[in-house]
Amino acid sequence: MLKPLHHKIARTAGLLISFLALPACVSQPPALERVHARDELVVLTRNSPTTYYEGPDGPTGLEYDLAKRFADYLGVKLKIVPVKDFAAILPMVERGEADLAAAGLTVTPARKQHVRFGPSYQEIVPQLICRASSNPPHSFADIDAGSHLEVIAGSSHAESLKNFKTFFPDLHWHETSQYTGEELLERVANKEIDFTVADSNELALTLPFNPDLHIAFALGTPQELAWAFPQGADRSLLDAAVAFFDELHRTHVIDALLERYYGHMEAYSSVGTRTYLAHIRSRLPPLRTWFEEAGKETGLDWRLLAAIGYQESKWDADARSPTGVRGVMMLTEDTASRLGLKDRTDPRDSILGGSRYFKQMKDALPERIKDPVRTWMALAAYNVGLGHLEDARRLTQKNGGNPDSWDDVKKSLGLLSKHQWFTQTRLGYARGFEALQLVENVRSYYDILNWSNRTTDTLTRQKEIKPTEEAAAPDAIPDAIPELSAPALSVL
Repeated sequence: MLKPLHHKIARTAGLLISFLALPACVSQPPALERVHARDELVVLTRNSPTTYYEGPDGPTGLEYDLAKRFADYLGVKLKIVPVKDFAAILPMVERGEADLAAAGLTVTPARKQHVRFGPSYQEIVPQLICRASSNPPHSFADIDAGSHLEVIAGSSHAESLKNFKTFFPDLHWHETSQYTGEELLERVANKEIDFTVADSNELALTLPFNPDLHIAFALGTPQELAWAFPQGADRSLLDAAVAFFDELHRTHVIDALLERYYGHMEAYSSVGTRTYLAHIRSRLPPLRTWFEEAGKETGLDWRLLAAIGYQESKWDADARSPTGVRGVMMLTEDTASRLGLKDRTDPRDSILGGSRYFKQMKDALPERIKDPVRTWMALAAYNVGLGHLEDARRLTQKNGGNPDSWDDVKKSLGLLSKHQWFTQTRLGYARGFEALQLVENVRSYYDILNWSNRTTDTLTRQKEIKPTEEAAAPDAIPDAIPELSAPALSVL
């Protein structure tokens, strides 16, 4: 767990009032002291899948996660302020209306004239996006004069297009404050506009929901994302952020967060998104009641259970494999018997049984492993069994990795099918690469289903997300574990 930067300074209502009442000729206390005085870090952001949004279990998103950890690091509460108009974010920072902006902001020379940027935490590539076709443009010279290119007003993309216009005088575009980047991508997919510019991270999270999108070409080299702070001589809060990010990089927390939000997108092309979206509309509705029932019984998100069911059988109650597993959750006869199921081909029995089995896998893991890592490891165990998962964790520890880190353990899962490695394990050979593929696919299926529901239940109502204060981040993952015990082998 990251430790607070220093003890909080004494703060009282009278002290805060005195700060606010200071005459203009008297300099204010340093920014870091003001944050501690009000016991609150005020962060501007935008509502998007790459930054901050309301997930099934509350606020989530990479920028939210980082901002929450920074507030914990400082020992104060977090106040998230979503800003609807992207172009308003940097002027608000410049005027000192918040402590910082964490909004997926690209560092550009023009922006540096107005705000001060913190350390970079992610690199992205801006890309021109169109619908898939047999003849996509390869440069701006290939775009027809009558084409409709639309980008967000005040974005780095609009800034880039102004630079490109020097070389392509016929280049035209429209800047909008009406849509988010995600909505512009949807407009391209729906043929409402011809092109937009999107950052590679935003596209990675949108492609599963809009498989007809296509990357035409990149607009230059990778660019850095960073938080924005007010300019001026006061560097106290910025220096705290520098120390905070140094710690995140040193402990590889940044790598773990990027893997959490983007790692499973590497398996996107194998997911079969178009078919899946069709099956959400056709096959899921008759089964949804039972997935929801299973979710209430086990305390698990029904959408996660549905994603497991889709990975196992494509929501086909009559599915069977050459190895004898059957039903929606593809249970073996032995597993169904241990779970007390009368008929594993009955959709309700299969869903309830598979959900209970997954819950058993999750409950059997050491308590120190927290979500979401706990869920991903339980998914791997659902496929290869707890014994083989323990073997992978032992190999991870033996090779100097963290056996409680999914980013490390998933590398070891693939070793379970290699003679050099499985001969060093207790249970021997396992198709660990299949377990890894299952986890990545389920994560993608779950995201798509979650966003599909969110689009239906939330986005259509255009519900505004209010400023939020949240609880502390999950416990940090320890660097090492004692010798692992060998659980009973349980393989589907």
